[in-house]
Amino acid sequence: MNIKKIIPGFIVCSIIAYIGSILGGIFPKLRGASFSIILGIILGNTLVKSNKFAAGSAFSESNLLSYSIVLLGGDLNIYSVFSIGVKGVSFIIIQMITTITVALWIGKKMKFKKKFTYLMGTGNAVCGSSAIGAVSPVVKPEKSDLGISITIVNLVGTILMFLLPLISKIIFNGDTVMTSALIGGVLQSVGQVIGAGQLVNSEVLELSTIFKIIRIIFIVVLVIYLDKKISADCKVTKLEKEVETEIKVEINEITLEESKKNKFKKLNIPWYITGFFIFTTLKTLGIFNTDLSNIFHFVSSKFEIIALAGIGMRVKFSVLFEQGPKAITYGLAIGTVQVITAITFIKIIYGLNF
Repeated sequence: MNIKKIIPGFIVCSIIAYIGSILGGIFPKLRGASFSIILGIILGNTLVKSNKFAAGSAFSESNLLSYSIVLLGGDLNIYSVFSIGVKGVSFIIIQMITTITVALWIGKKMKFKKKFTYLMGTGNAVCGSSAIGAVSPVVKPEKSDLGISITIVNLVGTILMFLLPLISKIIFNGDTVMTSALIGGVLQSVGQVIGAGQLVNSEVLELSTIFKIIRIIFIVVLVIYLDKKISADCKVTKLEKEVETEIKVEINEITLEESKKNKFKKLNIPWYITGFFIFTTLKTLGIFNTDLSNIFHFVSSKFEIIALAGIGMRVKFSVLFEQGPKAITYGLAIGTVQVITAITFIKIIYGLNF
């Protein structure tokens, strides 16, 4: 970690978060999270679009958000984590399977490469760019496909981050559990879930994050499944095997044997999920008292809004325009189906009348 490279972007994200918090106080219905990410998008494409801010915005988006999730665990009882129950877990599993199936089907109809559709399906089904990175050693995509999938998934997630709170208010009448299920079960990244949750209320923020965390845990199952599926499906010609090997070497810079030896290392659950459950357990056991939990909550909320500024800064319009309308249409189509299926499953599972 090069601290000197991180400082400029981190300072900018902190300033944006501070201004966003002030504006959120003036316009409480919009909240500071909205202003933080919107300002991040605007400034990241204008005044602070220089590459010298990239390392700091990336640090704010990923590292600070990870620390925030761990600290959030220190303010939650372990029983609240499993409060989503069998219904919640069932919804997550069904929604993930549907999302991947739809992504593969739409991608095939639009004549995208199969490996690219795997990335899009995984990114939308689990946790955005983190999931794409986790499955890439198994899928072995081209570098260009990695960049495009991450960009499109983040774009769609950012749009839905603002739309889902409005949709849930109309359809679920502000019900905390169902609103949380929609936000935590659809949005691609943890940052987007936190941003959308803050637009509603603190209860939805916490519960939607729990939905998301349980969803992320299933990345282990998904990587194992894709590994077996690709091994079974990819009956390629000798020439295609040679091309695949070249791509593999270029991306991973390791040999085929080294890849097999390290395969299980790729199946690790993200460290912040482990940290979250450790902190939650310590809170449940009473090791973390109320005062300490309040400190965790305060610091976590500050990290969150800075991270949202970083997320905004990393949405680059120039990169989006380069991808072309076809890729963007593909991403929006997956996102639209995700929302429709999630609403349908939530109504069925939680017993609402159509």
